[in-house]
This record gives sequence, C-alpha cells and structure tokens, in this order.
Amino acid sequence: MGKIEDAIQQKEFKDPYNKAVVNLLFTHSYLVTSQNTLFKPHDISPEQYNVLRILRGQNGVPTTVSSIQDRMLNKMSNASRLVEKLKMKDLVKREECPADRRQVDVLITEKGLNLLSLLENQVEEANRNFVKLTLEEANQLNDLLDKLRG
Repeated sequence: MGKIEDAIQQKEFKDPYNKAVVNLLFTHSYLVTSQNTLFKPHDISPEQYNVLRILRGQNGVPTTVSSIQDRMLNKMSNASRLVEKLKMKDLVKREECPADRRQVDVLITEKGLNLLSLLENQVEEANRNFVKLTLEEANQLNDLLDKLRG
C-alpha cells in the first residue's frame, strides 16, 4: 500500500498531527475492507464476528445485549440488531433472563463456536499479513496507540 501521500494523492499535510489522523482513518478503512473480504464468504460482518468472540469469551455463561454493547470494538454498532442477525443464522440464541424477565440472555451456539474455530487461523494469518511489522514494532505500535487514546 505504501505511503499515505501516495495512497490519497496528497503531497503534504498541514502538520504531522493532521497526517497522523488521516493516516489512522485511512488505515482503519483499509483494515475494515480487508476484514469484510475475509468474512463475506461466511455471511458475517466484522461486527458480527466481534459479537461472536465476545460471547465465546463468556465460556458458556449467558450475557446481556447491553453487556455485549459495552464490550464492542465499534461503539456505534447496534448490538441488538447484530444479535438478531446472528440468531437468524443460528450462531447465537437468546433466552429470557430468569432473574429479570425484561432482560434477554445471549449465548453462542455450537454452530457459532464452530464458525469461530474455522475462522481462527484465517484471521490470525490475515492479521500478520496486514500488520507488516516485526514483533517489536507491533508492540511499539500497540504502546503508541494506547498512549494516543490515553
């Protein structure tokens, strides 16, 4: 992909901070497009994949839609809508919460776990191909991104 200047055909930026923001936004878009391509044959989106991973991490313990929403990578995602789409594909199930009938508990199904298992190696390989950095550089990038959000 190369330099951001070449990718968006812009010779210079106002300052390095402006360039960093544009670079992050462009890189985000590039990553999402890459993930969409990876998940499309399995009829799921990156956001649906995120929900499935959250549910797998619950280790069989039901969780609420609001708890899923709190843990989503993309806070603009509508967890209720995503859960409903996953339910229609039999990847999750929703049950009335015994403690509070107004709440709905969400669990990943065996089919959902199988899909995650199938995708695991593909996602890991795609991540390594996307992040063309050494282990040390990847750790440094993670530290810098944590600092940026700090």
